[in-house]
Amino acid sequence: MAQPNPDIDRIAETYIRLVLGLGLHDPDYVDAYYGPEELRAQAGQKKLPLAELGKAAADSIGAVKTLGTAGDRESLPELRRRYLLRQLQAAAARIEMLQGKKFTFDEESQALYDAVAPAHTEEHFQKILVELGDILPGSGGVPDRYETFRKSFVIPVDRLDSVFRAAVHESRARTRKRIALQENESFTIEYVTGKTWSGYNWFKGQSHSLIQINTDFPITIDRAVDLASHEGYPGHHVYNSLLEANLVRERGWWEYSVYALFSPQSLVAEGTANFGIEMAFPSDERVDFEREVLFPAARLDANMAGHYYAAHELFQKLGFAGNEAARGYLNGTITREEATDWLIRYALMSPDRARQRTRFFDQYRSYVINYNLGQDMVRHFVESRGGTADQPDKRWKIFEQLLSSPRLPSDLVA
Repeated sequence: MAQPNPDIDRIAETYIRLVLGLGLHDPDYVDAYYGPEELRAQAGQKKLPLAELGKAAADSIGAVKTLGTAGDRESLPELRRRYLLRQLQAAAARIEMLQGKKFTFDEESQALYDAVAPAHTEEHFQKILVELGDILPGSGGVPDRYETFRKSFVIPVDRLDSVFRAAVHESRARTRKRIALQENESFTIEYVTGKTWSGYNWFKGQSHSLIQINTDFPITIDRAVDLASHEGYPGHHVYNSLLEANLVRERGWWEYSVYALFSPQSLVAEGTANFGIEMAFPSDERVDFEREVLFPAARLDANMAGHYYAAHELFQKLGFAGNEAARGYLNGTITREEATDWLIRYALMSPDRARQRTRFFDQYRSYVINYNLGQDMVRHFVESRGGTADQPDKRWKIFEQLLSSPRLPSDLVA
């Protein structure tokens, strides 16, 4: 275990209490906690006013600043100090939001997630739709043609569990070849309804996760690998397990036993989870695996795998369309109906799924940037350090280092 630093350890404990206390005001705020139970119990004894929590955050921010740097910028103690400072600043911003302060979409994402997503014009997405329309069957508008096309690749309900477990098994096997996971790591799968998200990882500590899959809408074949890798291996489950092993258990840095959802940690978590999909399944290998294993398991036509992923690759380029819908909707420049229409036209969502996504905007707001912008920032971090696709060993080494260390989003592009 690392040598204790009483000053920062004391601030870290205050941070844990602050996050747990804020969670009593905001039910979505505490995504995971597996630290000392007495801290949870103490936080639950009294719901502190937001003003009192805000003062605690401000005092802790000041205390971290008085510590000064803790060594070289890349040293773990200095990464810890800057990470704790930025997490506290995000908590202070969240408290202000709960007290009624209004931020623009970009101001909010900077305050909470240490990043601002680039803006894209309508013309940007229209060009991609033209390319996609050239390879889709049928005639008429691209949204309707794509919806008809993707319906042919929906996993039958009675095959969903077997397909998803096959995807998890493969993503786990591929990850274990590259990363030494804890011997006791495990997960439980549940299928749920009535959520605004498609999948969720609830980390429970001791290298165990509960992975929930939302079955409100039909699930297409690509989502099996996406969810298995994003929520499981080498995504959230591995990320949380490595932080627990390397920072909490080995170093005694207990602030990493609490995960504040609306914080910079989420951009790193979602970014590594999304980038982890292509880490585990480089494009050609993914198509081969799905053609040989998942398409047959789902009783879909394996001969169509190549065509499906050619269209899917173009569809992925529309990923930032959801950000623009959220930006306009949360800034008040477009209505819910207009945001829904935008998602149908440029994110190629069905009407029901688009309406569900606007409810996600209501609940999680600028959190949407963490998926696509986070993925791009993680890719930049890995590849700028030599972890390019043609250097898989180095690529995995850098990726594992990122998963195991207290990095901020601003570190990813430094």
